[in-house]
Amino acid sequence: MNLRQRIKEVMASELMLEVGIDEIEDEAPLFGPNGIGLDSVDALQLVVAIEKHFKLKISDQEKARETLQSVESIAKAIEEAGLA
Repeated sequence: MNLRQRIKEVMASELMLEVGIDEIEDEAPLFGPNGIGLDSVDALQLVVAIEKHFKLKISDQEKARETLQSVESIAKAIEEAGLA
């Protein structure tokens, strides 16, 4: 299973998403009306889930905003940190 698929599975299980993992596109925004509709509570849960499952620490709000834009941006952050 590739990294992006694994991220989607973690999101689906940790955030109890109402969309199926097959419906989440790699580049789709995670937040806002054009995305899959995550909110600030989901963001906190997602940061914890990413740290737990992928060992990626997201230390500040700016880094979180950058990293949590899409499945693709999360995957790139994990790969750049050498954790993939």
